[in-house]
Amino acid sequence: MTFTGTQTYVATEDLAVAVNAAVRLQRPLLVKGEPGTGKTVLAQEVADALGLPLIAWHIKSTTKAQHGLYEYDAVSRLRDSQLGDERVHDIRNYIKRGRMWDAFTHDGGAVLLIDEIDKADIEFPNDLLLELDRMEFHVHETGETVRAATRPVVIITSNNEKELPDAFLRRCFFHYIKFPDPETMEEIIAVHFPDIKANLVRDALRVFYDVREVPGLKKKPSTSELLDWIKLLMADDVTAEALRSGDVKKVLPPLHGALLKNEQDVHLLQRLAFLAKRERR
Repeated sequence: MTFTGTQTYVATEDLAVAVNAAVRLQRPLLVKGEPGTGKTVLAQEVADALGLPLIAWHIKSTTKAQHGLYEYDAVSRLRDSQLGDERVHDIRNYIKRGRMWDAFTHDGGAVLLIDEIDKADIEFPNDLLLELDRMEFHVHETGETVRAATRPVVIITSNNEKELPDAFLRRCFFHYIKFPDPETMEEIIAVHFPDIKANLVRDALRVFYDVREVPGLKKKPSTSELLDWIKLLMADDVTAEALRSGDVKKVLPPLHGALLKNEQDVHLLQRLAFLAKRERR
């Protein structure tokens, strides 16, 4: 099967090409892009399209590569030995499988999401090179080798918080998700709100892209924030005329708290609106 998007996810042609190329090459797909452009959701949609389960490994600043393979709980084993528990005689009782182990051994294959890899230590990607290349790893405590019978589809996301090593990048198929243009965004809105009025979409998109283009904005609103904002506009029966009433540099848009997520950006637009009013006097 090839990935072309799903009923709930609008995939541009270049994104679909990247996904299918990574699957054919049996390489991890490294996806970058602005926060809120659908990088994490992509993995679930690819899994649904290919009929495979999704195994998600969400990376934190404290995550180590070993956590994805397995963890050995020596403390629990020591405690059980002191208590005379029979479990201590089988070391496998203290081996906790990681997400990569689950993906490697899932019957029929799986989609493995390694989400926000750039949150971890700089050495984290390099520590996974061998395992992602060979699709196997050794469990030292038991002496067994875990191999992938069916190679999982690996999708790795990054928010560009730090540079990834060249050796790691060479082993990936790379795709940058561009921020959707207005036409693509209309398709995305239609998927989520099929009954929305066309004039509301048109004017909401004008305001949204105007906000994104304001110079000095600390955090530009993303696709997910646009969808939240439109949901609120519909719930509050805000009309297209209300959105058409002014430039975002002259007046704050209604329910702007769904679009602007920090006080600096709110103050910036308020200051622009104040200066515009003063000029009109």
